[in-house]
Amino acid sequence: MSALPQTAAWAVDEYQLDRTAGVEEKLKFALRYAVLAPSNHNTQPWHFILDGDSVTLCADRLRALPVVDPFDRELIMSCGAALLNLRVALSHFGLAYAITPFPSSADPDVLAHLRIVPDGHCDASLTPLFAAIPRRVTTREIFVDEPLPSLIQQQLEEAAEAEGADVVCISNAPMRESLAELIAEADRVQFKDPRFRRELASWIHPRRHADGMPALSAGMSVLLDLAAPLLTSVIRTFDLGGGLAAAHHALAAGSPLLICLATPTDDAAAWLAAGQALERLLLVAANAGITASYLNQPIELSGLRERLGAVLAIDATPQLLLRVGRGKPAPHSPRRPLAEVVS
Repeated sequence: MSALPQTAAWAVDEYQLDRTAGVEEKLKFALRYAVLAPSNHNTQPWHFILDGDSVTLCADRLRALPVVDPFDRELIMSCGAALLNLRVALSHFGLAYAITPFPSSADPDVLAHLRIVPDGHCDASLTPLFAAIPRRVTTREIFVDEPLPSLIQQQLEEAAEAEGADVVCISNAPMRESLAELIAEADRVQFKDPRFRRELASWIHPRRHADGMPALSAGMSVLLDLAAPLLTSVIRTFDLGGGLAAAHHALAAGSPLLICLATPTDDAAAWLAAGQALERLLLVAANAGITASYLNQPIELSGLRERLGAVLAIDATPQLLLRVGRGKPAPHSPRRPLAEVVS
């Protein structure tokens, strides 16, 4: 069960679980859904410690992005998304649980401790999201040019708010254009930095098979239309910010809906909550036939992050910026074997 490299992990089937299995075996099976969460550059920066009726979620700092994410903000959000998937799976399997966030003051890498308890929490509102976990996918291509129904937008807002995030939906063209300009400016700034280019190239390398962004995956054509062996070298060496800025500007301005998730504070607890809010929103979207991709560049630069908050006229701190719409089917990103992320 642990050897699930590449995209085979997405074929997980709940009927493979023996319903008479013990709690530890059920917890381990539920982790197969947890690891299908999204992460920046598909780094999959989580590690789970399984111990009987409990599991501890830890941040894997060896998979950090020190240039684009120097404070591990997005890393912790990715772990939060994995935690939400785990909660959904446990609720589906009827396992009540109790969660203690940041249980160790001595070890900040320990993000949450979850224990199966008979009188614990079992959120019935999460159960309908279970089937969406293996269907969720990031689509980096152009979305269909049609507005989203107001009911779907309301459901997305309620999903993120249920996890404690503030939600700002941007559908009018002038505001989308303003955000598109910020995104393009951030692209140009980031690609001028050779450290950023080297870090990005290391996660697009064609030899990556269980993590990272495959060089010829959907959406990578907006970087370069080159043979895979040349791609990482070109990204590492040349400033491609102008072309990518134009591509992302068009994606943002042409998407039917942009969503910013924000939190009242800007600390590890807020980041963990934002990750759970993100994944809950994405699963609701997947159930509605909607997909998303990320445009976090302005949030990754402190000056532009402040300008983004000002443009949106919010008091909370922006944590995630994504575009939402109906897109063409896209392949799933690869996943690391379960044996590498669970001990």
